Amino acid sequence: MAHPKRVEAEPRLGASYDGDLAAWSLEQAGYLRQRAWAKLDIPHLIDEVESVARAERNALTSALRIILLHLLKWDHQPDMRSRSWTTSIRVQRLAALERMEDSPSLGAQMEDLLARAYRRARIEAAAETNLPEATFPETCPYSADAVLNRDMPWPQAANEKAGISSEP
Repeated sequence: MAHPKRVEAEPRLGASYDGDLAAWSLEQAGYLRQRAWAKLDIPHLIDEVESVARAERNALTSALRIILLHLLKWDHQPDMRSRSWTTSIRVQRLAALERMEDSPSLGAQMEDLLARAYRRARIEAAAETNLPEATFPETCPYSADAVLNRDMPWPQAANEKAGISSEP
């Protein structure tokens, strides 16, 4: 993961966590660099560090949700398949794999994250396909391997109709 550029602005001393999170964050970073341990706002720092882990988990869940949404649509509306669905799946797979490369511990949470993502993908798939929600399984029908690796070939007939070569 690329590290964010360090902001060198002077923090506002005595910044309040609740009043100005940006200034508070810069101030806390300054205290950490100075090793001014007594000045650190430990309870809020703990909350913020934990929120980084939640953000990483949520980003992976979001990528999985989009993949699952398009897999459901792909499987339940084969006549509606589009190049944008395959593109979305490919892009979100890359995003998911990059998240797991940056935070390998997320891989151990994959089954839970897939279940969480699937609940939302199922609702969205029903809305986008105009099919009853009951059309889609209540639990995720895809393995983590299928979500991340299942081949999604663009239909040959659609390529021929559009005059597009299917050769890579």
